[in-house]
Amino acid sequence: MVAARNFLIVALIALGFWALPGGAPTLNVILALLTMGFFAAIAFLGYRLYREHRFTIDSLETTQRAVLYGSIALAILTFAASSRLLNGGAGIIVWLALLGIAAYGVFWVFQRYSRYE
Repeated sequence: MVAARNFLIVALIALGFWALPGGAPTLNVILALLTMGFFAAIAFLGYRLYREHRFTIDSLETTQRAVLYGSIALAILTFAASSRLLNGGAGIIVWLALLGIAAYGVFWVFQRYSRYE
């Protein structure tokens, strides 16, 4: 019953944005603010992870550190180009491939660092 009530509340708010004049621009502002908050939270998480694991990152080999930083930069650039890449067609595949390459780079560094030799 509580889930139905919550769904009804969200549906009424969405109906208000759809039906009331000026609803679409207001919704665009709200979505932009949520997106900025999301990326600010990711940046803060990255900052915290760097601060907690600074010694580990500094102890990586030069190649591993370059791959790690390059993968992070590739992911950031891919998210920055999302509006152009996600317009349809092959851009979606390119977007997924770039994020996959970035994720594999981080995974590769983690595997090389964790390996016991």
